[in-house]
Amino acid sequence: EGYLQRTEHLHADWTLVREYPLSPELLALSHVWRSPDSAAYVVAAKGAPEAIADLCHLPAAAVADVLARVEVMTGLGLRVLGIARAAFAADGPLPTEQHDFDFEFLGLAGLHDPVREGVTEAVAECTAAGVRTVMITGDYPGTALAVAEEVGLDTSAGCLTGADLASARPEELAERVGDVRVFARMVPEQKLALIRALKANGEVVAMTGDGVNDAPALRAADIGIAMGARGTDVAREAAALVITDDDFSSIVGGIRRGRGVFDNLRKAMAYIIAVHVPIVGMSILPLFTSDWPLVLLPVQIAFLELIIDPACSVVFEAEQVDPQIMSQPPRPPDQPMFGRRVLAIAALQGLSVLAAVAGVYVWAVQTDLAGPTVRSVTFAALVLSNLALILVNRSWRLPVFHTFAQRRNPTLKWILGVALGLLALMLSVPGLRTAFGFGPVSWTQALVAVGGAAAGVTWFEVYKLMAHGPGRGPATPAATGSSNGTPTS
Repeated sequence: EGYLQRTEHLHADWTLVREYPLSPELLALSHVWRSPDSAAYVVAAKGAPEAIADLCHLPAAAVADVLARVEVMTGLGLRVLGIARAAFAADGPLPTEQHDFDFEFLGLAGLHDPVREGVTEAVAECTAAGVRTVMITGDYPGTALAVAEEVGLDTSAGCLTGADLASARPEELAERVGDVRVFARMVPEQKLALIRALKANGEVVAMTGDGVNDAPALRAADIGIAMGARGTDVAREAAALVITDDDFSSIVGGIRRGRGVFDNLRKAMAYIIAVHVPIVGMSILPLFTSDWPLVLLPVQIAFLELIIDPACSVVFEAEQVDPQIMSQPPRPPDQPMFGRRVLAIAALQGLSVLAAVAGVYVWAVQTDLAGPTVRSVTFAALVLSNLALILVNRSWRLPVFHTFAQRRNPTLKWILGVALGLLALMLSVPGLRTAFGFGPVSWTQALVAVGGAAAGVTWFEVYKLMAHGPGRGPATPAATGSSNGTPTS
């Protein structure tokens, strides 16, 4: 069935005389054209079908017929525009309002705006990550619901229109916006009211938009996200972020990457806390054992710091994002980076390594080794423990061997290789050994140092298996929360 009848094509030689813009009071716009072969202006109008019907002063029966056709078209997921035309004498001034033209109703235009590839998968990933995706549109409720179902949004709570929001009491609005995922027939001030209502509910709101009418809501959202390719300058200036490819999947990728950076930063800081506990402990140990050999000299502490700094800035920065990170709910905005559980585990790691290294130190003293050799064995255990802490903290979910098998980190081999190579040189080259205050080390003593380093971190590997199983559970303890992020578009 044809919805457009008796329409004419515009010609290249027609001149635009005036535009009557869209307004909240009348969701329609009109263009006044001058044709060189006509003494009258041609006025073309398009907009919401009910607005066009109003401009044409259609009788009630005709309006009902138009709206019935609209329901059919929107049920198919089409965006529906009403089309009308009028003629106006060119020898007089143009009216100030569109209602002053004598419009003729031409018909309805159904536009299919296909969902971009990857949006359905991105919405599903958001849902799994605890991010509630809401669609805000100026289209009809039928169109909005059809598109929402196509992309996988939950439509069980129905659809709220701008008129519903305008008439709702504040407490009722706060309750409804917590459940509804689809909002239709929304004008700029209603979008702004919706963003404010979501924020009042404690939501963290990211708003996407590309038009001038989206600017107030973009500014009001916690994170305004403008489209870079088709977005207006006003929208881009109002937003905090600009998506250059206009792809919703890019937002999901940003969430994933942001969570990964936060997770890696948390693990790096936990490693720093853990590794400094044995360094401090072994530095002050001589205060209680004055007749035992001094363990750490300043040059040795400097060497340890040369391992710690690259490990934090290179290894953990280059660590791949945990595949399970998008299966966690978002953390509350007020949650500190280091919760008590994270700090407790970091401290326990440090204390266990301190106990293991101190055990190696006591063993070396009790076996009557020379002072420089005691220092060599203890320092080797401390360096190896440092490297072991790097390995176990790459993932707080996967055991070390699974992490090696499932994730590539090209910087790790360089850190391990350089640290082990320098340690071997310091313990085997006589000149370096003397400069660092070390003595010769036998293979048995080296194995004791290796065993001490392994003993200091083994408990954490057991903890991972008990708490999460082989490859399950959150990437980092205490990294989850109950707050919802809400991208809206």
